[in-house]
Amino acid sequence: MTRARSAVVVGGGISGPVAALALHRAGIEATIYEGHPSSADGVGGRIALAPNGLAALDLVGAADAVVAAAQPIEHQVMAMGGKRIQMPGITGAGALQMIGRADLYQILRDLAVTAGVRFRHGKRLTSVREEPQATTALFADGSEATGDVLIGADGVHSTVRHLIDPAAPGPRYTGMLAVEGVSSARVDSDPRTMTFAFGRKAYYLYWALPSGGSVWGVNLPSPSPLTIAEVRQTPPEQWLSTLLETYGSDTPGGDLIRGTSPTSLLANGALHIMPPVPRWSRGRMVLVGDAVHAPSNSSGQGASLSIESAVQLARCLRDLDIPEAFTAYEQLRRARVERVAAQAAKINHAKAPGRLGQAVLPLLMRPLMKIMMNPEKTLGPVLRYRIDWDAPVSRDLQPA
Repeated sequence: MTRARSAVVVGGGISGPVAALALHRAGIEATIYEGHPSSADGVGGRIALAPNGLAALDLVGAADAVVAAAQPIEHQVMAMGGKRIQMPGITGAGALQMIGRADLYQILRDLAVTAGVRFRHGKRLTSVREEPQATTALFADGSEATGDVLIGADGVHSTVRHLIDPAAPGPRYTGMLAVEGVSSARVDSDPRTMTFAFGRKAYYLYWALPSGGSVWGVNLPSPSPLTIAEVRQTPPEQWLSTLLETYGSDTPGGDLIRGTSPTSLLANGALHIMPPVPRWSRGRMVLVGDAVHAPSNSSGQGASLSIESAVQLARCLRDLDIPEAFTAYEQLRRARVERVAAQAAKINHAKAPGRLGQAVLPLLMRPLMKIMMNPEKTLGPVLRYRIDWDAPVSRDLQPA
């Protein structure tokens, strides 16, 4: 195979546009094909961008716009049984940036369109036709798209993942739904501090808004992995009633829920994680973002790792022939993303409800104490990670 000069990017969420922007910088033409019939304007809740993710966004020209639209979080506190424990930070690493998913999407889309990246909506991938010199995506509407490579940026329920490997694992449901809201209730904390609270029945988090009021988010236990569409079939008033049953006796959880209007509630559906994926690529197809690595949201790294991977993939395709590029890309990324996912899985167990959660909390303290005793060692390699865009990618890489 030769170097890639064009790419079909399947998926227009976060990693897809970042990959397209990075490919454009690398001199590779990219077109994004998205299954949804329209853009994602106004869709999705808030996501966290860690300093390493922001640094990767800077390489595609998006960092300044993201910081302007985001709320910085510089301190994190864990609250249990009336006690507040300051979580360790990394000196000089930078703040966590909380931004609406729709805002991030719009920033990336605008930059991509300005760069000449084309978006095609209503294109649901069904299969591929592999050819000696190209690969062709076949869509449900009968249309086709051909490129030197096909990049699967189509999320945890990826079609591309199963085209690469029909035996590939699917996402695992965490047993929780993501629900968030904006409350008129004011919490007694600085707007740059996020609190992770373990209530009497379940876990929640919150932070103050500079303009007044507060943002809160919960992982609501649910036996069924409801999709966003299924979750939103239930009226928000009913969700608020359920949330009051779970958090109503907590402080400040109860006040946060009571201060939330139905129009300020956002139910985002089931939370999933991706187990290790054996095959990241095959032929001219390759995976990026949540399609190949989606850690628990406990990591605070899901979006940032996806952005990093998108940039690294473009860098590898810039410097190497296609098979070598895919091999180098996996060498650069697999060890790093799987380490982050493993650490987050330990913490995620403590989000269980009620007595189970309380029983698991002591187990949580061991990894937390390791972090507190030496945050530079445990958190530093994650938060300080930077991609050297200008450095040539070698065929003989050591895993990151």
